[in-house]
Amino acid sequence: MTLKEIQKRLRESIKLSGLLQKTIAKEIGVSAQTVSKYMCEDIFPALDTLAKLCKLLDVKADYILGISPY
Repeated sequence: MTLKEIQKRLRESIKLSGLLQKTIAKEIGVSAQTVSKYMCEDIFPALDTLAKLCKLLDVKADYILGISPY
């Protein structure tokens, strides 16, 4: 699994959540611009932020990281 594939899974999970980027940002403690950068594949969240995102989006980190298929 490449970083691009991991970023794609994260981006898809954010889209499927139906949450606004500013809502996500507020819940995980980053700026809306940072969430936008996750969506544009400019940056990847730090591990603690990824954990918060997974919890908020109700998605397993194993899926995002390509360890499990779902």
